[in-house]
Amino acid sequence: MSTTPYPSFGVLLVDDEPAWLRSVSLTLARSAGITNVVTCQDSRQVMDVLARHEIGLILLDLTMPHLSGADLLAQIGELHPEIATIVVSGMNQVETAVSCMRLGAFDYFVKTVEEDRLVSGVLRAIRFLSLERENRQMSSRFLSGELQHPEAFGRIVTCDRAMHTIFAYIEAVAQSPQPLLITGESGVGKELVARAAHALSGCSGPLVAVNVAGLDDTVFADTLFGHVRGAYTGADHARSGLIEEAADGTLFLDEIGDLSIASQVKLLRLLQEGEYFPLGSDRPKRLKARIIVATHCDLAAREAAGSFRRDLYYRLRTHCVHVPPLRERSADLPLLLEHFLAEAARSLGKKKPTPPKELPQLLATYPFPGNIRELKAMVYDAVSLHKERILAMDTFIKAIGTGRQVAPVPERNRFADLERLPTFAEAAEMLVAEAMARSKGSQTIAARLLGISQPALSKRLKMARNLDP
Repeated sequence: MSTTPYPSFGVLLVDDEPAWLRSVSLTLARSAGITNVVTCQDSRQVMDVLARHEIGLILLDLTMPHLSGADLLAQIGELHPEIATIVVSGMNQVETAVSCMRLGAFDYFVKTVEEDRLVSGVLRAIRFLSLERENRQMSSRFLSGELQHPEAFGRIVTCDRAMHTIFAYIEAVAQSPQPLLITGESGVGKELVARAAHALSGCSGPLVAVNVAGLDDTVFADTLFGHVRGAYTGADHARSGLIEEAADGTLFLDEIGDLSIASQVKLLRLLQEGEYFPLGSDRPKRLKARIIVATHCDLAAREAAGSFRRDLYYRLRTHCVHVPPLRERSADLPLLLEHFLAEAARSLGKKKPTPPKELPQLLATYPFPGNIRELKAMVYDAVSLHKERILAMDTFIKAIGTGRQVAPVPERNRFADLERLPTFAEAAEMLVAEAMARSKGSQTIAARLLGISQPALSKRLKMARNLDP
């Protein structure tokens, strides 16, 4: 049962007819899960209600005693321009509708209109107001440059400026009901970002995570939506889906880029309509969870290739963050190394070893295709074999040597614009100097960068020193 009011701001219904107030309140709750509703039967009390409650949207009748809806609409526009007003009138007149829109009404509906159209209009206004609030919060976060809840990101070890910009963005959009798309290579920590967003959301329910890669359409629907008894052969009991388990919380769908087209259609309808059908049921259920999705794929490229629906892609990327790979966060290597050394030591029941000072420099020369997950595996392997006080580098050198990726040859010859080509001796001397600079004086690391043995590098350095006048 949902307990968190939706939306985060109040929706005020103003009408002198109690029956209409009850009917619309029930319709909004039943059809759209809108429960944060306040009603007012006397138009003269509206300003007092606005002073006492955080109202974001008003549904306003025009024909009321004492203070007309048109007069009230003008007052709201003047004193509370941040509040959106939808006029719901018994008069089906174009002139009246135009007059209301000129006074600042967000929309205009006739009371005899179908319930679905009214509910859709209210949801559209709520989405607009939510995005407007998120934009203001985002601007405030970026201007202040400070996080209000840094503890939510405590599990993400970083000193990288780009990562802290991501944290500020997550804080700004964490309470949005709109989907959040997290992209990034495998192993960069997308689920940790999702968990931080959930922690900041204020939702009382759990975060329920599922990897959707490899799920066929039937399994995907059954996993998310559940089924009723007798939905298919073997369905002896009704089973709730993960959407229901995540009620009042967050549903995290990992590897969304691998979803089949048929399943993409189901997910799109869930996001658009906010409802779903358990397998074998003709009674819809409301979506009561925030949706966060993640992928290592380039969704824009997949959309262009036709393997990912365009409408779903744009729906998912309402809020979007890209987590950079570890090779672009080299300053985080010493922090992550210390973190995983302590974690591995605790896990393996050992004393935390001391890493050699050259180790972070060595790791910085490696592109880490497996990102943070790969670094963690390296550290655990090294600690499991560790015996002395100082951590041996052999395990890391072996792992890096096995997984090293050869950098592509530059398409353009870097010597093409030189009037005089350097000799082999001069070119070698420049390469050695650059490698020693990048390795901060470590011959072991410089030799690895140059693809030669350490004795060979040592010999070249001695030759260079002997040649110096």
